[in-house]
Amino acid sequence: MSELEICIKARGLRKTYGATVALDGLDLQVAPGRILGLIGPNGAGKSTALNAFLGLTPYEGELRVLGRDPWTERNELMNDVCFIADVAVLPRWMKVSQALDYVQGVHPRFDRTKAEAFLARTKIQRKSRVRELSKGMVTQLHLALVMAIDAKLLVLDEPTLGLDLLYRKSFYDSLLNDYFDQNRTILVTTHQVEEVQHILTDLAFINHGRIVLGCAMEDFEVRYLEVMAPPENVAAARALGPLAERQVFGRSLFLFDGVPREKLAGLGEVRTAGIADVFVAVMGGEAPAPRQETAA
Repeated sequence: MSELEICIKARGLRKTYGATVALDGLDLQVAPGRILGLIGPNGAGKSTALNAFLGLTPYEGELRVLGRDPWTERNELMNDVCFIADVAVLPRWMKVSQALDYVQGVHPRFDRTKAEAFLARTKIQRKSRVRELSKGMVTQLHLALVMAIDAKLLVLDEPTLGLDLLYRKSFYDSLLNDYFDQNRTILVTTHQVEEVQHILTDLAFINHGRIVLGCAMEDFEVRYLEVMAPPENVAAARALGPLAERQVFGRSLFLFDGVPREKLAGLGEVRTAGIADVFVAVMGGEAPAPRQETAA
């Protein structure tokens, strides 16, 4: 795949804030038409990485997004990129109709008819002001505006933070059914990892400013398996070197990395591991401390 065909390509990406190292040689490659989940604890470097991808902060190292340098070619890049943050960025005084007018006026690839169709499925009134909408409605409005833009890359930073379960499910259903296709790429960060597992095509764990695990979901589902073992099989399961072990309802649940399913079948009930369980095992269950520069 040529560089122009790669959606995001980062190599040795580095960013510091004083003595704190936010990105420490991050390497990441995202192909077009994929949905990548970038997962990490607080302070791991997720937001800094997104800011670099969006051209919002300078950086060291190599970075190309849709074939462009985000820092020096941000204006051109933003014609092909949309972003939804974890906090509403729509002015609270603005009416819904004014939001539609504004985006139509500033973005050449905005399809107002499509946005109106998305909003027609909600309870949002065109005359309502943003401050009169619930958090869920603001997210729906933001999503309608973004999905009506013919962009190649959509970046979502904790897009459903603070929403209830119904709104979160509706959000991801709309994302898959109304927006995503094989020509668009989606990058999403979230702490609600179990809710996005079914929509992801790729997964990356970030910690201390580095990617510590990256794989396609089809590989993840083969590589990471859980076994609920009865007491008589616990010793045999431990002998295979599990990545983690915990107790569930008096039985031992083992997490394995790279052990073939057929080798585990005789030990108990085998199932694909959840992202959250693998995340805790790989990260050790600890939030990262800020990295400090060391003297040479």
